[in-house]
Amino acid sequence: MLVTHPTRPEVPELAQAFAEGLAEHDIEAEIVPEGDPTRDRLGTEVLVPRKSPVPPHVDATGCELVVVFGGDGTILRGAEIARPAGAPLLGVNLGRVGFLAEAERDDIEAIITRIVTGDYRVEERMTLEVDVLHEGEIVCRNWALNEASVEKAARERMLEVAVEVDGRPLSTWGCDGVVMSTPTGSTAYAFSGGGPIVWPDVEALLLVPISAHALFARPLVLGPDTRLAVEVVPHSHVAGVMWCDGRRAVEVPAGARIEVRRAQVPVRLARLSNDPFTDRLVQKFALPVTGWRGPASPASPAIPASPVGAGRDTAADQGAGEATG
Repeated sequence: MLVTHPTRPEVPELAQAFAEGLAEHDIEAEIVPEGDPTRDRLGTEVLVPRKSPVPPHVDATGCELVVVFGGDGTILRGAEIARPAGAPLLGVNLGRVGFLAEAERDDIEAIITRIVTGDYRVEERMTLEVDVLHEGEIVCRNWALNEASVEKAARERMLEVAVEVDGRPLSTWGCDGVVMSTPTGSTAYAFSGGGPIVWPDVEALLLVPISAHALFARPLVLGPDTRLAVEVVPHSHVAGVMWCDGRRAVEVPAGARIEVRRAQVPVRLARLSNDPFTDRLVQKFALPVTGWRGPASPASPAIPASPVGAGRDTAADQGAGEATG
């Protein structure tokens, strides 16, 4: 199944060529419509671009792979299709950063070959289960791959929230919002809010306050089975909005409670490369690595330790070059 960016003009042709390339190897590919059909003033059927949500009739059950053409936002849309079916998700980056993407548009031919031969591995990523309660009843149940955020609905007012960890109160903040993130989401909204980057193989949850007016308002890294809750303080009379992955929103009135915990169903990502996450960080954030010399070669002779306080002026120190990446 192919999922495409809803507005980029070059995407339909790219997806069609990709589908035809798979068809040459007897692999059928269905392209999810990038918009909702409607009619213009002349009665001609046209597509209205859809940014969210995914149409309910799209079902990836039985698909070997869901391939996404777009940036991280489109990949998150593809995750909504792939996750219920347990299908792996492969992102082809057409955006700027594309942290979730595995390949670039120039890799199309190689991607087709890898799909035909089954030459890819599947990596599971933690997701969050999110409940919104009001007056003791669940009014919304949702999930997130990156993060669940509770944000103020009105620019001119702070959102006052009480934060709970494993059934115990942690702190009350007047803030712009709170982000509860997975390691996958640590490079997204949580990162913009000052949270740490967490490697994908680390099982953890992140709690990141956004512009909180408090002395204790630092990002927290918690265990993977931690149960988080954010309550919109009733006496503040200020409503908020809860977002899942920045795509699915629900209003949260004063007195509402948002509960977040690890979900049982992960998102499965198809990986073509075995490059470490460090290399992905360097590439996506264009991090400077000039001056890195790397670990010593096993064949190199050991350099004896210098006495304390003694200087060392060896040929290796004088002539070593700088490696760039």
